[in-house]
Amino acid sequence: MARVGILTGGGDCPGLNPVIRGVVRKGLLLGYEIVGIKNGWKGLVENETVPLDLESVSGILSKGGTILGTSRTNPYKKEGDAQKVKDNFKKIGLDALIAVGGEDTLGVANKLAKEGLNIVGVPKTIDNDLSATDYTFGFDTAINIAMECIDRLRTTAESHHRIMVVEVMGRHAGWIAIESGIAGGADVILIPEKPIDIEEVCEILKKKHSRGKIFSIVTVAEGAQFKEGQMVLQEQKLDAFGHVRLGGIADTLAEEIEKRTGYETRVSVLGHIQRGGTPTAFDRILGTRFGVKAIGLVKDRKFGRMVALSGTKIIDVALDEAVKALKTVDMELYETAAVFFG
Repeated sequence: MARVGILTGGGDCPGLNPVIRGVVRKGLLLGYEIVGIKNGWKGLVENETVPLDLESVSGILSKGGTILGTSRTNPYKKEGDAQKVKDNFKKIGLDALIAVGGEDTLGVANKLAKEGLNIVGVPKTIDNDLSATDYTFGFDTAINIAMECIDRLRTTAESHHRIMVVEVMGRHAGWIAIESGIAGGADVILIPEKPIDIEEVCEILKKKHSRGKIFSIVTVAEGAQFKEGQMVLQEQKLDAFGHVRLGGIADTLAEEIEKRTGYETRVSVLGHIQRGGTPTAFDRILGTRFGVKAIGLVKDRKFGRMVALSGTKIIDVALDEAVKALKTVDMELYETAAVFFG
């Protein structure tokens, strides 16, 4: 009997539990023993596991978050932790490991795979910024939540004749901002891929108001930058993977808009709301398909690979290909959005 581990690392997102469920259900049919690694890579550093069976995954399809817990632990950050991961891999008796995560979690998975561990990757991020896959689960839920929030903010903005600046997630890629902004009918959409020209933003808003519009919605990604190139940060402290904590762009933007236009401007930061709660049907199905495909790669001993969505097909690609570069917004999509800025 093969013993297969599964962990979920990095930020949580809707669709993780369907992946776990897919791995367990298909794995048990293949006669495998499935072991849950608790709290991402931290669980392999500290040897924290939980057995997974049919009862463990019953009823989790519609639940957000992850029943295994997660962390932003980087075993290559602290000396000796990577070796602990390898040692515990053997102690637990794993024949293979399925790592579910974004660029950081899969970056670690790629290193460990090159160092001899049998690892399969599953892409996860609400930012939809992983290369080699058309979509990641969690993204559809995030943009639907953001769209609904924009819809709700529209009514209060109209009632008070205000400009509402809505800050959504997106460190280096503006997928959430662009798609939720288009779907929510935002008047201006600002993304990390295109530096903010504050004069142009204010001019757009003035023109809209001169035509009689009494309110506007501005959607901005947290990682968007002004033309000067300086990110707006919450703090200078770095996480385990060297990322600066972002936030505050909406407040700065709103202050500048109000000062330059005279229009009353308010801010709404959606934050973790975007990745909480139940997954959409799309994310439940995609997560399930990814989980089933991942255990299939284990069966076929195709290690150092990641499952991916290509069109409507689930395929597998090299982990190297998946983590070599971030997938940023297609500027053709941005031009579609810009049609409605004028």
